[in-house]
Amino acid sequence: MSEKTTALVTGANKGIGYEIAAGLGALGWRVGVGARDDRRRTDAVEKLRAAGVDAFGVPLDVTDDASVAAAAAQLEEREGRLDVLVNNAGITGGAPQEPTTIEPATIRAVVETNVIGVVRVTNALLPLLRRSASPRVVVMSSSVGSLTLQTTPGADTGPISAAYSPSKTFLNAVVVQYAKELAGTNVLINAACPGYVATDLNGFRGTRTPEQGAQVALQLATLPDDGPTGAYVSDAGPIPW
Repeated sequence: MSEKTTALVTGANKGIGYEIAAGLGALGWRVGVGARDDRRRTDAVEKLRAAGVDAFGVPLDVTDDASVAAAAAQLEEREGRLDVLVNNAGITGGAPQEPTTIEPATIRAVVETNVIGVVRVTNALLPLLRRSASPRVVVMSSSVGSLTLQTTPGADTGPISAAYSPSKTFLNAVVVQYAKELAGTNVLINAACPGYVATDLNGFRGTRTPEQGAQVALQLATLPDDGPTGAYVSDAGPIPW
């Protein structure tokens, strides 16, 4: 079993996920780079290693049961446990997403990745997380999933979205249910908003850097044992549900 603190970050080959992996690696942690694209995953691992991070690749498609099971088996064999899981992989589903014209298949695909994928990965890795002294699960959400903000006049919640924004609302609700079930254990699970980060998900229109977007995940990944669980936060503080 690895003596180092070990983390897995899904969707870690680029953008916010890559910077989360880099930030955790800077703490001296061993970091699994979860990604479905072989070349991008290999390139990310090589780049992280060149920067001094103890990184390793984990082939992982969060929408595929067999892929997730294989990733769990790899971590079981090579690491023996998992200390931190950062569920970062996600898709927008493209635009436009007006509810009157969106294809149901688009909603289905977004929920499969952004919600069911998180459940699939988290459940597969919980046995390994339970072996950790201080297991943490970070779920990358978004403030656009806030129903309070969505119904507040003048609040900036982006374009009308019948797939992406509701998927984050759904995801937040699932995090609450995990926190309720895991209450009384040492597993802390929280939802995080990185802010409006310039990534390929938004055509690099965001106003924050991926490094800035990663900060909230690093905060939640390193929570003390008496830290919050079932919270919904950005690096500026709590987000209204």
